[in-house]
Amino acid sequence: MNLTEDLTCAICYELFTQPVMLGCMHHFCKSCIMRFWRGSRGPVSCPQCRREFPNKQFQTNFLVAGVVEKVRGTSEETSRKKRMKHLQELLRNEQAKSKEYISMMRRDDEKINLVMRSSSELKQKVQNEFCALHQILYNEEQAVLEELRKEEDEMLNKLERHMQELKEAVRQAEEKISMIGNSLDAIKENLMVEVADLNTRSVAEVGKEPKADVPFFISKYSGPLQFAVWKKMIKLIKPGLTHLTFDPDTAHPNLILSSDQLSVVECNKKVCSTQHPRRFIQSVNVLAAQSFSSGRHYWEVHVGNKTKWDLGVAAESVDRKARVKLCPENGYLTIRLRNKNEYWAGTQPWTPLCVKHLLQRVGVFLDYEEGKVSFYNGERMELLFSFCTSFNGPIYPFFSTCFSDGGTNAEPLQLFHLQL
Repeated sequence: MNLTEDLTCAICYELFTQPVMLGCMHHFCKSCIMRFWRGSRGPVSCPQCRREFPNKQFQTNFLVAGVVEKVRGTSEETSRKKRMKHLQELLRNEQAKSKEYISMMRRDDEKINLVMRSSSELKQKVQNEFCALHQILYNEEQAVLEELRKEEDEMLNKLERHMQELKEAVRQAEEKISMIGNSLDAIKENLMVEVADLNTRSVAEVGKEPKADVPFFISKYSGPLQFAVWKKMIKLIKPGLTHLTFDPDTAHPNLILSSDQLSVVECNKKVCSTQHPRRFIQSVNVLAAQSFSSGRHYWEVHVGNKTKWDLGVAAESVDRKARVKLCPENGYLTIRLRNKNEYWAGTQPWTPLCVKHLLQRVGVFLDYEEGKVSFYNGERMELLFSFCTSFNGPIYPFFSTCFSDGGTNAEPLQLFHLQL
């Protein structure tokens, strides 16, 4: 037993306070033993050994009291140190938490600033993009209005000139009618001469009635005006829809390309035996005949109801002889479909895509200078995923039909060309 236990009261289980000793040599707090005796019936006894005494007598033990005070001081110091150590540990933990929270706040603040800065730049970019469209529309509007004004002025001027000619002819005709009326009243000899003179008088010449095809004029400016302007605008939009074709020299031997190189399908058997260093051997892949080393480009691929496919871009240096994972480390930036409705981005590891509507047409946007490749729902222009990297060398649009699986995935991939 240690000293602290020896100096602990058996009644209150605390260090002695005013320790007293009974005749049996057991020690208790003075207040504890007095309270014990007051509450007990019968003979006075020791709470610890039950020895009985003739009366309530005890002896104050100053020696034990002194030892208790020393132990209490030591115990309190130890307790104080323990409390200090505990508080210091709590302080360090809270300081670490506070430091981490402050660090998180700074990161969030940086993100907030980045979002605000990016948003401001994007707003300006969007405004510039639409400003260009607005300017195109304004210029087209002014051109159409000017053409309308010129046609209106030309038509009105012709009609006005003809109207003046008619007025002059009417005036001269009325004058001649008046002269003829006066002549009818005359019975003089020179009547026939005067009538003859009247027949020889010239009447103001009236030009041919001008053509004023008002229905045609109205139809011209109330027809499909927006479509006509859109056809002009589509040629000015940057980036416009890039028209691609498949490169037969890169197509896997199982792939059949249409005669216009706009459609490709996997036929589950080798149909091409021609060797070519650019041809894919292990995977049913094909590249576009066009490559890009600068600029911004957008193209669309009709995927229809295929159950699986891969689309994106590939570096010129990709391995075409081996079967490799389509990921940035291997030169590919792609998204894929598996099992009819599972869409993934080709990252390490794969990133699942949240696609609200099954894709029938996929849009791919390449910004070479920015190192960005983005994928869209081609029908709704909803962003699906974006890669951010940097490019060195030509980049080719990439396509994989995947195997036809006995006909369940037999639909072709088709390059979408906007027909005007």
